[in-house]
Order: sequence, then structure tokens, then C-alpha cells
Amino acid sequence: MGSVSLKLGDGTARFKRSTLCSSAVNILMLFSVLATNLFALYAFTFSPKHHTITPFHHKNITLISQHVSLIIKQIDSSQKNLARIENQLLGYQTLNVSRPNLANELKLFLQHHQLPLGKDSRTGITEMVASVGHSCEKSAGLLSQYMTYKVSGPCPDDWSLAQKLILRGCEPLPRRRCFAKTVSKVGLSTWSGLGCKNINCLNKKPNGFAFDRQKYVKATSKNDFLIDDVLAMGNNGIRIGFDNGTGSKTGTFAALMAEKNVTIITNTLNVDALDSDFIAARGVFPLFLSLDHRFPFYDNVFDLVHVTSGLDVGTKPEKLEFLMFDADRILRVGGLFWLDNIDCGDDEKKRTLTRLIEKFGYKKLKWVVGQKMDGAVGSGKHEVYLSAVLQKPVRI
Repeated sequence: MGSVSLKLGDGTARFKRSTLCSSAVNILMLFSVLATNLFALYAFTFSPKHHTITPFHHKNITLISQHVSLIIKQIDSSQKNLARIENQLLGYQTLNVSRPNLANELKLFLQHHQLPLGKDSRTGITEMVASVGHSCEKSAGLLSQYMTYKVSGPCPDDWSLAQKLILRGCEPLPRRRCFAKTVSKVGLSTWSGLGCKNINCLNKKPNGFAFDRQKYVKATSKNDFLIDDVLAMGNNGIRIGFDNGTGSKTGTFAALMAEKNVTIITNTLNVDALDSDFIAARGVFPLFLSLDHRFPFYDNVFDLVHVTSGLDVGTKPEKLEFLMFDADRILRVGGLFWLDNIDCGDDEKKRTLTRLIEKFGYKKLKWVVGQKMDGAVGSGKHEVYLSAVLQKPVRI
């Protein structure tokens, strides 16, 4: 069982696919039809001696018909049960649209749509199903609130609600039929739900706002790699890259790489500020996505993957593995995986990360482990950080 994804404009439609279970049901139905026909042929062509039809034979025919009717009913019931189980496993019906107080717009978006020409002979696709995260069921109330708006009117100013749903695993979010809020110019005064309205305020936050252009131009520690040095390791073959992690929340890395004719997509969420607005204002591409979401890119498309604090997944090594394997998936052979000041915390975490990296068989072009002052204001602590540039190998 599974689903097929088809890109339609800027969205994704998921389709129902024929499964092994449904094939088995079809075979069983074919067998039943053949058996029914054989019984009928026997009943209507069998002629006993002396061509005498007795009440006993009439009774046999009646019993056969009753058994055939019962078999057909059981097949129909089994097919419905299998379809229901398949839908549940695939997540098509994890959202109960019959529950009270659910927004009508959400119900409309979740409706299934049959393909206009019927079943596709090559893929088995029969219908289009809206693409909504499975975890949305756990936040149905918030999702219904998100989908409550005036159709063809202005969208509510609810970016914080959308992010809350995303962080709860409810992604992708459903599409809406309303006009997103527009502003005449980019400015902090337009931000809602935020205490800071100027850059000085943002820089006083524990992690600052990271406008520092010097980080990738002039090293302040041995863990800081320069952009020119890393691009040279790629033999001038770096054209497009993906920046994943909260350390590039203002798009500084992407902006500096653009000056080198390298296109970078920056993944970020809004933390204390509308980071996506800042990144877009600098002429670079922001991606509004949580770290738990599968990267929405095809395999082997990026020349460079740049990761900062995004690898800090606490005490769950499985989470780190999922993230690393997905980053490896989108990186082409010979591409560079740049680990930029990854907080190792302690020796155990450093060993765990090192073992995981070695599992991929990367070539270590540069590997530095050193101590740096903790970025938190006034902490005065020195932490162990790992920085590395790794090259993806050919795998057979």
C-alpha cells in the first residue's frame, strides 16, 4: 500500500493506489463468479433419469442460490472492510469530517475527487486525495480555527497559529481560499504578536539576530570556515545549496553565497521575529518548514547542504538519523555537506554524531573539534563544537 504524489502548481495531490489486498479481493470475486456460473450451468442442464424433476431437485437449486447470494454479500462486505482499513493505514480518513464545529472550508478541502477519466491503467490511481499531515487529527480544533475565514476575503493575521500547527506535526497545512496579508513595505512595525519592533531589541535576545556578515568572511575561531575556502573544496562546482538550521535565520549565509553566484534555499521558522520576511527582503529564498518535515526536494539535486544547530535533536539519536539520511538524500554525489559549529555538548554526543557520519562513508575534507564561548548572553561557558566539510561518495 502507498500513495503517489503529483506536483500540481505549488501544491501536492496524493492519490489512492491499488493494493495487494484489493487485488486479492478481485481474484476472489472472479472465482466466485465462475463458481456461480458453474453451479447455475449444472442446475439448469442437469437432467436426471426419466427427465423427472422432483421437489428434491428444486430444493437443491434453491439452496445453491441462497449460498451464492450469501457468498456475494460476504465478498461485498469484505471489500468494504479492506477499503476502510486501507484508508486508515494510508491516513486518508484520519480526520473525521463529521465531527461538530469543524470548519466547512476544511471539509471542502478534504473531499475526495474521482479522476475524470476513471482509473489510470498504468498506476492504478482512482482518486485525488487532499494532502494534509496525519498529526492534524490531534489538533483538529486549531486546524478548524485556521480554516475559519471569509472566502475570497482577507486571510486572518494568524501566522503564529500556522506555525503552532506546523510544530505539532500538522504539515503540510491545507490550502485556503483567502488573500494573504500584504504590506506596502517590509518593516518591524507591521509584525503582529511580537514584542520587538526594532533591530536593537532583537539583538538583545539570548541568541541575537545574527546579522554578522564577518562570520563567513573572517574567521574568529578555528571552527569558523570561510565561504571562499569551502567553495574551493568543491572545485568551483557549487551552484545550488540548501541551508538548514536556526543559525541562518536572517539569511546572511544565503546572501553572502549569492554574491558568489550560488543560489541557497534557507529553511527557517519564525522565532522572536518574522525571519522569512527578512530573508525574502534580502532577495534570497526562505522555506517555512519544521525540522521534522521531509525535505520537499527530489534526490541528488543540491551541490551543498549547510547545517548549523538543526542537528541538535536532544537525546533522540533516531531523530538525528532521520534528519541526516534526508539531508544525504538531497545531496548529489560529490556534493559537500557542511557541518557548521555543531554543538557536541559532551563526549558521548560527539561520539554518537561521529559514528553516524562514518556510517555514510563521507570523505572528510576538513574536520575541526574545538571550544567556543557559548552564544548565550552572559553565560561565560565554553562549549565543544564540531565543524566539518564532508564530500558525498559514490555508492553502489
